[in-house]
Amino acid sequence: MKLNRDYKPAHGRTSIICPYYCDYGGVFALTDGASVAVCGINTFTFMPPNSDPEAKRRALQASGTFNPRHAQVRHALFQKSDFFDPQDLLQLKYETLRALKAADYSIAQAAGEFGLSRPTIYQAQSQFQARGLEGLLPHKRGPKNPHKLTAEVRQHLQELAVAEPELGAHELTRRLRQRFKVKLHPRTVEKALNSKAKRGRPTPP
Repeated sequence: MKLNRDYKPAHGRTSIICPYYCDYGGVFALTDGASVAVCGINTFTFMPPNSDPEAKRRALQASGTFNPRHAQVRHALFQKSDFFDPQDLLQLKYETLRALKAADYSIAQAAGEFGLSRPTIYQAQSQFQARGLEGLLPHKRGPKNPHKLTAEVRQHLQELAVAEPELGAHELTRRLRQRFKVKLHPRTVEKALNSKAKRGRPTPP
């Protein structure tokens, strides 16, 4: 709930305007002039006034935490709330896991109400158990090929493999390091050669 002047508690004192979201029900702040009394569970999240939804959407997209399935979120927490945002994938994943743990949701129920696929929920569970909240953050996507294995290095590797097929991965790695001053793992060299061999196979009739 948000605090506002319309709230009238039984003892007659009025609540103050407060730019904070009270995370759990039954929380309100009262003032009678100089003193302030906070009742219930004191869990607050600052809600900046006049926030720009489009700016937040762009920020979520830039960080990889935008939920493209936000229209499928049906849980009551995310319906017309200034705090719970169905477009925020990180928040959505956390609340999904919390519902599974604290409210005994089944995977099917969580998928239906939070709009996440079952594989996404299973993955979030595994990542959260392994790394905590950080595990729910999107992983940075690096280059598919090792950046040291340039086209020039790859070509020379293939030439060596054809000219001297008896050379093992360790010797090929040593030769590449000697010529190009690059440090590659022998397994990387093996993968590069196997990938080339697979691409060069003729298509079966």
